[in-house]
Amino acid sequence: MTQDEKWMLKYNEVVVFIETNHRNPSRHRLEEHDMLNWVKANRKVMNAGKLRPERVEAFGRLMALMEEYKRKNQYE
Repeated sequence: MTQDEKWMLKYNEVVVFIETNHRNPSRHRLEEHDMLNWVKANRKVMNAGKLRPERVEAFGRLMALMEEYKRKNQYE
């Protein structure tokens, strides 16, 4: 599996999680730490201007999706 395939697999995992659960991955749940760490690492790379151009657009869509569910109370 190439790096691009691994990146897209993780990207799709995060998108499906957010759309299914209607919230962002939580730092308080161990099973969600991998997704949260992946997002944080990629955000850091993007802010440093080192994220590959073909990934910037997709990651931007993910950031917009996460912004929709920012601080959403899952117990509503």
